[in-house]
Amino acid sequence: MATDRISAFDFILATGIPDKGRVLTQMTLFWLDFLHGVVPNHFLSADTGMLPPEFKGRSMWVRRADMFQVECVARGYLAGSGWKDYQRTGAVCGIPLPGGLRESDALPEPLFTPATKAQNGHDENISFEQTAAIVGAETAARLRDLTLALYSQAADYARTRGILIADTKFEFGVVDGQIILADEVLTPDSSRFWPADQYRPGQAQPSYDKQYVRDYLESIHWNKQPPAPSLPEDVARRTSEKYKEAYRALTGRELEPAA
Repeated sequence: MATDRISAFDFILATGIPDKGRVLTQMTLFWLDFLHGVVPNHFLSADTGMLPPEFKGRSMWVRRADMFQVECVARGYLAGSGWKDYQRTGAVCGIPLPGGLRESDALPEPLFTPATKAQNGHDENISFEQTAAIVGAETAARLRDLTLALYSQAADYARTRGILIADTKFEFGVVDGQIILADEVLTPDSSRFWPADQYRPGQAQPSYDKQYVRDYLESIHWNKQPPAPSLPEDVARRTSEKYKEAYRALTGRELEPAA
């Protein structure tokens, strides 16, 4: 069950985002269906008729998977921690890039930039070699290929809907010896969605994701220590609107009504 809670800078905030859990669940259902030809996934059913009403539209039945302890990130544009890494080293996760790239520039080709799954504190970007040390070389290569194939297919489709997918995170696991896609997929929580008609490289981009929340927290100079601050009502409402805009733009649908 996906709730309306939201995290930023590794803290769960005191204020929820209205309808966030329904957007994430229904967006994931859309992408699992769209991408099922690339790799099997954990989805079984969205029938929640036997559950309490509050589960409607924000829950699904899935297969339990043995999850890999790496997050599989695909980047098509230079943003977020990738931009910071490039400014510091001229590379992203140890992958050298041409000089002179600007913030939000399209990368020469999409990159696989995995990260650790930190139980406490920040996830950390790691190299392909470090990933291979965690999951094995053959599995690391398979996860890289799947990540880039999923990203390429999704990004090509999203452009036809007026959205650029700057980057996104996938998670994979194993069921009956087979690698499957699991967890949320291509949601505003796990991706950067940029409106294509407003794309201006060389600066930060307007977005349909939780960057709006991060920007607010930066603006109040929160020291990123507990307790996490509450969000003003207008910030929570506008974030909810952005999530719903992304859902409508990408799927062409309206959210399933709440119970």
